Amino acid sequence: MRGESTPNGAVRPAAGAPRGASRGPDGLIGILTKIVLLGLVDAAAAYGLFQLAVSEEWAVFAISLLVTLAINWIYLGKKNLPAKYLAPGLIFLLVFQVFVMFYSTYIAFTNYGDGHNSTKEDAVHAIQLSALERVPDSPQYAATVVEDGDELLLLVTDPTGQVSLGGPEQPLEPVEEPVERDATGKAVAIEGYETLQFADLLNRQADVAELVVPLSDDLEDGTLRTQDGSTAYVFKPRLTYDAEADTFTNTSTGVVYSDSGEGTFRSADGQELGVGWKIHVGLENFERAFTDADLRGPLLQVVLWTFAFAFLSVLTTFALGLFLAIAFNRADLRGKRIYRVLMILPYAFPAFLSGLVWSGLLNPQFGFINNALLGGADIAWLTDPWMAKFSVLLVNLWLGYPYMFLVCTGALQSLPPDVEEAARMDGAGAWRIFTAIKLPLLLVSLAPLLISSFAFNFNNFNVIYMLTGGGPRFGGTTFDIGATDILITMVYKVAFGTGTGRDYGLASALAIIIFIVVAVVSTISFRRTKALEEIN
Repeated sequence: MRGESTPNGAVRPAAGAPRGASRGPDGLIGILTKIVLLGLVDAAAAYGLFQLAVSEEWAVFAISLLVTLAINWIYLGKKNLPAKYLAPGLIFLLVFQVFVMFYSTYIAFTNYGDGHNSTKEDAVHAIQLSALERVPDSPQYAATVVEDGDELLLLVTDPTGQVSLGGPEQPLEPVEEPVERDATGKAVAIEGYETLQFADLLNRQADVAELVVPLSDDLEDGTLRTQDGSTAYVFKPRLTYDAEADTFTNTSTGVVYSDSGEGTFRSADGQELGVGWKIHVGLENFERAFTDADLRGPLLQVVLWTFAFAFLSVLTTFALGLFLAIAFNRADLRGKRIYRVLMILPYAFPAFLSGLVWSGLLNPQFGFINNALLGGADIAWLTDPWMAKFSVLLVNLWLGYPYMFLVCTGALQSLPPDVEEAARMDGAGAWRIFTAIKLPLLLVSLAPLLISSFAFNFNNFNVIYMLTGGGPRFGGTTFDIGATDILITMVYKVAFGTGTGRDYGLASALAIIIFIVVAVVSTISFRRTKALEEIN
């Protein structure tokens, strides 16, 4: 049956004809695609929820469950079209921005870092494992190292001939399954596990030496360890833990270590056990930033240099970019398109790669600039504090002026030509036209970009870290902080660097301070730019 004609000439489909049966979001293909994608999301969510439940992370479990249910409600419903487009971006915003911000704030009020990265129960377990000593006259167990996936276990035969199996997370238990024994009665294989041969033991000697198998759920009962993969002995911790008193006692010296209230076990004479746990410390990290003698002086110098670096970077890149934009904006300049392409080439290369290249060029010993361009001159571009700062500004000028050149070129071309023409008719010179007309008009549109450039350079990690690594390093401090470090590189070193070890709590506190400083400076700057709008 053919379709009927409508008054405007269009053909109306015949009754019962399928329209979009296999197309569109509500068609067969759209529905199948939706089911497959939601199935993958739900499968991943189910796996994540299971892991969270096993880890007893109930708060994150509840949030993840609600998000999963919300995704299914949004994409299975027919009246949630706006939410279908907003949901992915909103989820990524919450995960990668909001969550990171709140989690960093939470970490800033803890002692989270090396030696304080888990719970108290985990710390007690780690201390017991680290204090293991071989029991004198320990019976010798015949041992065979077996593997289950990536996990190593010990298949041991005690002096009575009893065969047991255990691993780091699985205390030793008697084996009921049939096992394969050698001529001496030693168990050498068990069904379901792969036995490590002599060559395998040599290749994984470190893993075998670190293998610790508890005899029971209580580490005080001892553990089995092997050095050669063929014999094992009983080890017991020299530090015994009293759960009721919440203390460790050294069985050799009798020294008692009690909870110090600062996430560590400490003796009466001030000695601390190496492993601690994460606790809330309030504003202690913020106080350390301004009161710690090792940190206070370097931090002040870093803050001053950070402001100087950001300000001078914006000033120099804007000045050079504006100069080149004016020079190549002349209507009678031939080949200016080619010149403009050449001017923005530094902008086309990744900043971190350019930093590494310049680091080699400026190397005082074998760099191309000293040895080739300057005829073997001995200029400490990267090892002298002031020359290193100059080098950083020079390289950042190389990296930053193309951006300013582009925005200034666009701003210049948007200026009304009749204003400049009227000024010339009134007898104004080129400099007068630039300072009284062009520059104020340019700043009206470019001031927000200059402020954002200041904020960018305030946190310009790549050029500092790749060029100088923050060096040369300050003396008189245990922190790995140097003359060219800015706040963001200093935070990175505190969090992941050397010296005093990783201190995520202090690094998060410093990150919050950076955020506050940038927010205040940006707010004040944007308010001041309102004065420029009066020019119009």
